[in-house]
Amino acid sequence: MRSSIQRRDFLKLAGLAAAGSRLGAQETQSFLSPSAAPDVARTDFKLEIGTVTVDLAPNRILSTTGYNGTSPGPLLRMKEGVPVTVNVTNNTDIPEYVHFHGLLIPSEVDGSEEEGTPEVPPHGSRSYKFTPTPAGTRWYHTHTMSMDDLHRGSYTGMFGFLIVEGANNPGTYDQEHYLALRDWEPYFSNQAMDNDDLDATGPQPERPAVLDTRQPGVEVQADVYSINDKALGSGEPIRVKQGDRVMFHFLNASAIENRHLYLPGHKFNVIALDGNPVPTPAAVDVLLLGPGERIDCWVEMNQPGVWIMGAPEDPVREGGLGIVIEYANQHRTPQWTAAPKSSWDYTIFGKPPTQPAPTETLDMIFEKIPRGAGIFNTFNVNGKPYPHDREFVLKQGTRYRLTFHNRTDDAHPLHLHRHQFEIAEIYGKPTSGIIKDTVVVPTYGRASVDFTADQPGLTLFHCHIQMHMDYGFKALLRYA
Repeated sequence: MRSSIQRRDFLKLAGLAAAGSRLGAQETQSFLSPSAAPDVARTDFKLEIGTVTVDLAPNRILSTTGYNGTSPGPLLRMKEGVPVTVNVTNNTDIPEYVHFHGLLIPSEVDGSEEEGTPEVPPHGSRSYKFTPTPAGTRWYHTHTMSMDDLHRGSYTGMFGFLIVEGANNPGTYDQEHYLALRDWEPYFSNQAMDNDDLDATGPQPERPAVLDTRQPGVEVQADVYSINDKALGSGEPIRVKQGDRVMFHFLNASAIENRHLYLPGHKFNVIALDGNPVPTPAAVDVLLLGPGERIDCWVEMNQPGVWIMGAPEDPVREGGLGIVIEYANQHRTPQWTAAPKSSWDYTIFGKPPTQPAPTETLDMIFEKIPRGAGIFNTFNVNGKPYPHDREFVLKQGTRYRLTFHNRTDDAHPLHLHRHQFEIAEIYGKPTSGIIKDTVVVPTYGRASVDFTADQPGLTLFHCHIQMHMDYGFKALLRYA
């Protein structure tokens, strides 16, 4: 396990050890400007899976697996409704799957072994052909299981942004940036940091009367973080002018933890969640993104200075999860002030419900089994381990209300493949119009989402924390 001494050593490498030190600026950050991505949508793409190095800091270079020699991989820009081909070459010794997260595409190209997608064989290739929809900020990533191997699956650098262009213009802005939040060098620990308590305590309708006192199993933790391929203190800052409106596309590409983000003196004006426009755009101080979630928002640059945009939690930010925002003609040490107390609330971006609830309902009850698999926790859905053979059977064209009952002490980012859902109730509040593919259900919390069964074929549901998915937190939905 890593110690605090090692973290301090890393901060010295990144140029952050002394409180008054000037943050370094050694290399340009990936995806830091529109010029880093293609200007036009394409129909043919190549992804090559192989070993890559990630230069987090001048003296901290990681070796991992990625796409096309980088991590994040290339930004894939597609046009909604225009067929594309993604040709994948696998230069590793293990089978791979590329999942196109947030797209409404057939199961045979969705990139999930559970759904029956063919593998990309070791030292072989495979072509994914599909018609991308809907428009918005999507992403792609490996979907292999890791189990106890922290050098596989989403612990590696196999991820990247995927943009589906549509007819709608998101508005005018002066700059655009694609920023993925990442953790690196994972390890097993029974003392993992729990960030869920940063948000104000909400209702806990699923909290059991008697808590499970059995010794919990180990979880995965990290002490090293980055935004894209650079830790805070390395790479170029985002340079702005007073009055600029800057569009940010944020992605939590972590395999491990929900993440918060804060920019002192500024507000995030949220216009889309998981790539889908929200009914009620709203300004917030602090963002929360579960693994797999995306947030599109703009920031008005109205506080001249040099600021750190990063994680509110000191160990996470000091471990690298941040980037510098530098105003023109400002030359000073980057500033950080503590984030205000906040509570993430999806419903502020929604609207009052106007339609009756679907009459067809599905319930999923999640429970954690401490050390159900040796030193590892396992998870049951409705009292059963995976697979849930023909338990969740859908009738094509039917609208369903799916209710998540989280009877665990974690906040889980829950993802439904090949479909989109509308949040109907969360935090005890009804809402509508918020369309997502991943939602964080709070500790001992409950959430209901509505979706239409309009994508025939096997559909995978799972927690987007890699270890939880690997050890049973998933289910297959089937069509009758």
